[in-house]
Amino acid sequence: MMSKNSKDNEQQRKSYVGLTGAELFHQMLLEEGVEIMFGIPGGALLPIFDCLYESPIKFVLTRHEQGAAHMADGYARSTGKVGVCIATSGPGATNLVTGLATAYMDSSPVVAITGQVRSTLIGNDAFQEADTTGITRPITKHNMLVKRTEDIGRAVKEAFYIARTGRPGPVLIDIAVDTTMNKLDKEPDLTLDLPGYKPKTSGHIRQIKMAAEAINASEKPLLYVGGGVVISGASEQLRQLAKKGNIPVTTTLMALGTFDETDPLALQMLGMHGSAAANYAVQDCDCLIAVGARFDDRVTGKVETFAPHAKIIHIDIDPSSIGKNVPVDIPVVGDAKDILEKMLPFIESKPRQKWLKQIARWKKQYPFRYDPGGEKIKPQQIIESLGKMTNHDAIIATGVGQHQMWAAQFYGWRRPRQLITSGGLGTMGFGLPAAIGAQFGNPGKTVIDIDGDGSFTMTMGEMLTATRYDQPVKVIVMDNCYLGMVRQWQELFYGKRYSATPLVCPNLSVVAEAFGAKGMRIDHPDQIDDAIKEMLSTDGPCVLVVGIEPEENVFPMVAAGKSLHEMDMGRLA
Repeated sequence: MMSKNSKDNEQQRKSYVGLTGAELFHQMLLEEGVEIMFGIPGGALLPIFDCLYESPIKFVLTRHEQGAAHMADGYARSTGKVGVCIATSGPGATNLVTGLATAYMDSSPVVAITGQVRSTLIGNDAFQEADTTGITRPITKHNMLVKRTEDIGRAVKEAFYIARTGRPGPVLIDIAVDTTMNKLDKEPDLTLDLPGYKPKTSGHIRQIKMAAEAINASEKPLLYVGGGVVISGASEQLRQLAKKGNIPVTTTLMALGTFDETDPLALQMLGMHGSAAANYAVQDCDCLIAVGARFDDRVTGKVETFAPHAKIIHIDIDPSSIGKNVPVDIPVVGDAKDILEKMLPFIESKPRQKWLKQIARWKKQYPFRYDPGGEKIKPQQIIESLGKMTNHDAIIATGVGQHQMWAAQFYGWRRPRQLITSGGLGTMGFGLPAAIGAQFGNPGKTVIDIDGDGSFTMTMGEMLTATRYDQPVKVIVMDNCYLGMVRQWQELFYGKRYSATPLVCPNLSVVAEAFGAKGMRIDHPDQIDDAIKEMLSTDGPCVLVVGIEPEENVFPMVAAGKSLHEMDMGRLA
């Protein structure tokens, strides 16, 4: 949807003739409703940054281009808008790669703009030249190299359209610097010309009816919900369908919050570190309804034994995802919201008491749990307390590792777009910059990065971005002096041979103070509630370092090559 400002900009514009390529580029951003950009300038971008000098678009100077990409991603995931990042040619562009791959794996709408050397020098190994489109082709939904000034406008329109429609994803525009300096001597052609790109959003009614009939005929149906439901805004339709049909719901990591975990039908997360109840339900159900999910290996475990008794219905906007990992009985291609709305009238209300009683028994017998005893802080404790003290309503970003899984298990998710995390790529260092991007997109809301010491230190320089722009991001760092998840695997499968996983960390609370944030540290369970209260009441950015049990593990755990029902429940089995 176009914002009021973008409509006003389009109405006020009479002609593009006489604009430089940089001025045209800036005008197109305004017309797309861009309000904020993240990045770092450079020589190949100077004409564009000259236009940004007095622009209504807010520019956020990051400390590294990877941080810029993650901030754009966090902004996009938390708001549903397209996030925008910008970097110069060569190393600036290549530094975006990790962030673009992260957005690509998780279907996040990001537009990345990179500068390029002069069009006459492309291919000559010029200073700070890199084949940016070649490098990023496998990790973007689409990319393009602009070598003519008259093509800039259409490139921007196409990029935003592709990024936000169908299955969203990152799009990159690589712009030769001379095209931004040249002036237009005629009106540019801004017609979208994408003959091979026609995303299907409306589900076929025959397939929808077939799916509904299979659900109605089943005794033990289960909804397996992925991030596509969040992206399509289909949480309410999902809730209505689950309630009408008395169908339990399990979600992937990317869909946490799309179905309120306090609901009796909620089974929380499934998969490698998912709830035992959810995994047992998958293995026992007779109809699995996958909505906006892609049957990732961390979800399925051993594919050959995944949901062995179930007729599988797969609803997804991306036809290439259907049948890719698991054979599907009833495919339905289209937008999740559209399909669930059309399916609702055909779903019969059934009590399914026997199935729901079995679900309730599993949930009671196998909750997420831990041993809270001892003088050391258990990471689960800090996350449970955080959930209660924020009324389970904060926007939570995470890094990647054990802390990510504990956050998924113990925070208590209530609404969509609440969890901002790297699921597909598993990018350490994602948490802090993603939280900053989410904070820019959600002023006035509480945004917290739950991080690990290994993950946090990879991008902790972005704390300077938070302090410079006075963004009140809160950070909880789980400090166990290990690369925790890798150490856990070494403990369980490599005889505790901790090769290259012990960490020597600086005093991160002091580092936070050096960056201009408030720094705190706790090491005893009695300090938890007071520390969280103080952190949340701090006006500006704050880093709370929590010394946790060094060798605490994440359970349940489905080991590589095992089936979902072959979970290791840990010491509390």
